[in-house]
Amino acid sequence: MAKIKLEYIWLDGYKPTQSLRSKTKIVDSSKFSGKLEECPMWSFDGSSTEQAPGGSSDCLLRPVFICPDPARKSAYLVMAEVLNADGTPHESNGRATIADSADDDYWFGFEQEYFLWDPETNLPLGFPSNGYPRPQGPYYCGVGAKNAYGREIVEEHLDICLEAGLNVEGINAEVAAGQWEFQIFAKGPRSAGDQIWVARYLMERTAEKYGVAVNWHCKPLGATDWNGSGMHANFSNSTLRNANSRKVFEEICEKFASKEAIADCISVYGADNHMRLTGLHETQSIDKFSYGISDRGASIRIPVGVVENGWSGYLEDRRPNSAADPYKVAAAIIRRLQS
Repeated sequence: MAKIKLEYIWLDGYKPTQSLRSKTKIVDSSKFSGKLEECPMWSFDGSSTEQAPGGSSDCLLRPVFICPDPARKSAYLVMAEVLNADGTPHESNGRATIADSADDDYWFGFEQEYFLWDPETNLPLGFPSNGYPRPQGPYYCGVGAKNAYGREIVEEHLDICLEAGLNVEGINAEVAAGQWEFQIFAKGPRSAGDQIWVARYLMERTAEKYGVAVNWHCKPLGATDWNGSGMHANFSNSTLRNANSRKVFEEICEKFASKEAIADCISVYGADNHMRLTGLHETQSIDKFSYGISDRGASIRIPVGVVENGWSGYLEDRRPNSAADPYKVAAAIIRRLQS
């Protein structure tokens, strides 16, 4: 009887930044046709992932998203959320903080930046071991061996994501050497989060094959003149999509402006974000809030396409960083929109 590989993927309990974990379950093809509801609940040792004590270590994995795994034979990728042994959401479960009703109205697109990292030099690809490459400028959307580093990894990752059915909207080389980005859009915040996490997993696994690491930290090069990495959150609801009004957009932006709102958002927009949100390198300062048309130095950018579309469309929150949990980011944005 043929066998099917199910790769269960979940988030551990490490703080302040969770990591991906995964393990493989083998099932008979006679009992599995590729549907989510056919994926059984599973468990794991939470004492090894900072999610349970050793004396009561079982945590549950509830499948929430499935797609084919093109890089393995007879295989699927299964994103799972973590539950306590009694079936309640684990405290590390950011997906559970999103209300079910949110999927009916909210659309999200995440712009995921990251660095491809050389484990031997502990520097991004393209960086010499004893210094720096040429300053920023030629790398953004760059072409050629002197400007684009690790393209073979990025292209392979893109192909795998598309074959898996993930809704990748595009890729590009970013501002710093060795820095790249992919974008994923979904109708529904939980779906967008599921797909970002699966795409991150596939990037980690693809880079593994080349002996390259992926650095998701928002400012891995520290206090230098190299750009940090973000996960800009593009979002809309029916009000924004059908606004036809500048006033509506400004009123919604103001929902993010209070000290309480800033603190609520920043608390889940990724660890060490103060290193990235300095007011430089296309960012606003972490303790300030601003918005503007086509302004990449603002907290929230109003895309110029919104104006051209008669003030209807979406907004871009530029503050979430590259290591943030997209589930928690979406939940915070929805809280502000509903306030």
